[in-house]
Amino acid sequence: MKNLIAGFTAGLALGLVGATAALVSDPLTASAVEVSPQARGASLSTVKVVLENARVRVRDVTFPPGVTGMHTHELPHVGIVIQGGTLVFRYPDGTSETMKLDLGGVGFREANVTHEPVNPGSSPVRVIEVELK
Repeated sequence: MKNLIAGFTAGLALGLVGATAALVSDPLTASAVEVSPQARGASLSTVKVVLENARVRVRDVTFPPGVTGMHTHELPHVGIVIQGGTLVFRYPDGTSETMKLDLGGVGFREANVTHEPVNPGSSPVRVIEVELK
């Protein structure tokens, strides 16, 4: 029984070391980091895909101060605020909406929404977006 527990513990430790090494040594690939192509001449938002499978894509999105560019969300998504602030969303029809995003707040957007986020503050706003496929 002692040998079984010792073997299990050693295997678990070895597995954790291997997994950690793989995470540390595997840099983000070019496909995992996107910069809004519409944001030329504007402050660029940074989008990192942190998980993707057949059902969801999870993106870590940072909105620096300024305009980040017009874009369309092709998938419905839930957003979780990681670093709060205010975003002004400009729409193609000329309307806009100002949203105060509190730390830990959650929101939902339907698919095919086109908007241009503007961060009027002096600090970045960061949101985790869970897109539903």
